[in-house]
Amino acid sequence: MLSAAGDIDLSLYVLVAVVSFFASFIGGVTGYGTGLLLPPILLPIVGPQYVVPIVSLSALLTNGSRVAAFRADLDAGKAALVTAVALPTCLVGAYGYTRLSGAGVSVLLGTVLVLLVPLRRWLKRRHGHLGRNGLAAVGAGYGLLTGGTSGAGVVLLSLLLAAGLQGSAVIATDAGISLLLGIAKVLVFQSAGALPLSAWLMAGLIGFAALPGPFLAKRMTRTLTHRTHAVILDGVVVFGGGLLLLQGLRSLH
Repeated sequence: MLSAAGDIDLSLYVLVAVVSFFASFIGGVTGYGTGLLLPPILLPIVGPQYVVPIVSLSALLTNGSRVAAFRADLDAGKAALVTAVALPTCLVGAYGYTRLSGAGVSVLLGTVLVLLVPLRRWLKRRHGHLGRNGLAAVGAGYGLLTGGTSGAGVVLLSLLLAAGLQGSAVIATDAGISLLLGIAKVLVFQSAGALPLSAWLMAGLIGFAALPGPFLAKRMTRTLTHRTHAVILDGVVVFGGGLLLLQGLRSLH
């Protein structure tokens, strides 16, 4: 477990680095998934209260680099709209996470991971048919979801596609929104004591270890279709979410 004093064995950092690279590789086959795959593995290593704060902090590295790389393609209007409606609920979700017990965190993360799969598929069917009012309404719900959980980025990607964005505009706008909401989440977690020095070190390790994953995945999965990629990832996510859910429910009794 992590501690405020950062008293953690070096082998644990090595293990997390390997797991982060593997999760990044799996997520790289479809462009998302790292935040979905890390929680089931991180939870028994770092403890439930640190999972979402650490993943949120590590995501600042990747989202910041994507904003810099694709800033010319960012849809400022849609980014401003989603950020404005999602920020208040994101803060509520992050604060609520800090008030949960360990078992409560397991149940929450497990339930959300399982439900994200059908939610992503529903939003995908709405491709290009989500208007401004619908984007604002779903954006507020996304804020609450991303504030207190990990892996909700897949919902934002699907949400932007449903609103009519395509290609690099989706990547840039997703990164811009995620970066701003991520900063807000980190501030909440830091003020609540959920990010001791050891958590900052772990988050940095995860962020850097995950960087090569997508490039290797691209080279090794060219023969697989996008549908096959998505099915594989959905199966892993549901399995991991189910394990977390069962673990949390058992702890409650």
